[in-house]
Amino acid sequence: MTTPPEAPAGSPAPAPAAPRARRAPADLPFAFADAALAATLGAERDEPAWLRDDRRAAAEAFARLPVESNELYTTYVDFRGADLSAARPHVRTATAPAVAGEPPADADGIIELREDAVLRLALAPGLAERGVVLETLGEALARGAAGVREALTGTALPADEKLAWLSRGFWSQGIHLHVPAGVRLERPIVLRWAAGVPERALLTRTLIRLDEGAEASLVEELVAAGPAIGCAAGEPVPQALFGGTSEIALGPGAVLRFASVQDLPGGTTALQQRTARIGAGASLRFAIAQLGGRVVRSRIDNRLEGDGSEVEQVEIVFGGRDQLFDLTAYTRHVGRDTTGNLLSKAVLQHGARAYIKGLISIEKTARGTDSFLGEFGMLLDKQSRSVTIPSLEIDQPDCRRAAHSSSVGPIDPAQLFYLESRGITPDEARKFITLGFLEPVVARVPLESEQERLWAILEAKWADSLESAAPAA
Repeated sequence: MTTPPEAPAGSPAPAPAAPRARRAPADLPFAFADAALAATLGAERDEPAWLRDDRRAAAEAFARLPVESNELYTTYVDFRGADLSAARPHVRTATAPAVAGEPPADADGIIELREDAVLRLALAPGLAERGVVLETLGEALARGAAGVREALTGTALPADEKLAWLSRGFWSQGIHLHVPAGVRLERPIVLRWAAGVPERALLTRTLIRLDEGAEASLVEELVAAGPAIGCAAGEPVPQALFGGTSEIALGPGAVLRFASVQDLPGGTTALQQRTARIGAGASLRFAIAQLGGRVVRSRIDNRLEGDGSEVEQVEIVFGGRDQLFDLTAYTRHVGRDTTGNLLSKAVLQHGARAYIKGLISIEKTARGTDSFLGEFGMLLDKQSRSVTIPSLEIDQPDCRRAAHSSSVGPIDPAQLFYLESRGITPDEARKFITLGFLEPVVARVPLESEQERLWAILEAKWADSLESAAPAA
């Protein structure tokens, strides 16, 4: 370390550094998203007038709305762990890879993006001839796809969600997937986002449309864009922003299995919104693992519009090292005889926090609804905290089931005693219980290689808990 030269005798002492302005828990940790940026995005990318108008309206909504509109949840909004004052958004982005690639052997397609660059985009032979479309939004706009305009401007993103308007107004990179009527994909399609470059902000949109009778499986990977950044003890970790939407429209009888594994770098703030409009007899299966990031805020809105439609949603968290997870799920039953089954689970250690909130809403038209919401937290130490808030809003009493359940606590001592009485060591017993608690998401990932990667991440998280416990022991 270089020692600064001493000040000459009699010279005035240097002025102390100005203290950083205090920020309320709900204040967003960045200020670049304004009307000027929305105009710049449209002009620099030579976007059509209708898209520029949509960006401008979204920027106005973003500026106007509070970060949380639900009064039950405002207490639990906390962005103080994020500092994105130096983050710079992308403006011009690539629309296609420089070189054509091939999909993995166990997948029907892949689109791989690193920040604003397109690394790989490929479909299995014959799928394009059957009408399957996998492309960037920039490529879709360049070829003048009318369906993309309808999807971009007629989206079902919630009107009261500030962060949904953030992505709609200021997105720079996006994905468009369309599976036409009657087409069934035998193998998954991989959507891989590599993000988290320090002091960069990547805002995205993903549009997914399955027409009548179509069927597909998606595996979304959110991974680090490069090697981990090393910092000296006490130095702040460089931070980045990843924000994105997944906007899903399922036609009658369509089936979509959507698995997502979020393992972004520890200095990343992740802001995610997922919305789904589910048609008659259609089925949506969500399996989401939230593992990385510094501050993670996720909202999922499922709208069961068609008669006989159904959604199954499982979301897990394994948090540590002062991570914060803010997860909200809304499921609105509109059609008759609809089914919803939502389960959220969090394992927390090293002072991590998780706020898990959910609302099932059953409208007057939704006769015969069967809906369940479960939220559960497991605390591995006394420093971690979890809050669960399941809620019901019922306007139609003619339901098959409308129920919710929640709990937060440590590992059940009775389970530990049972396993230890069978000769299993205490550490192994805790591991079996913890990873078994999270297993429902792993089992629903439709790609074997991704299942193995997810297990490896969970094993590493567990090993970290043992490593930290050793000095205390």
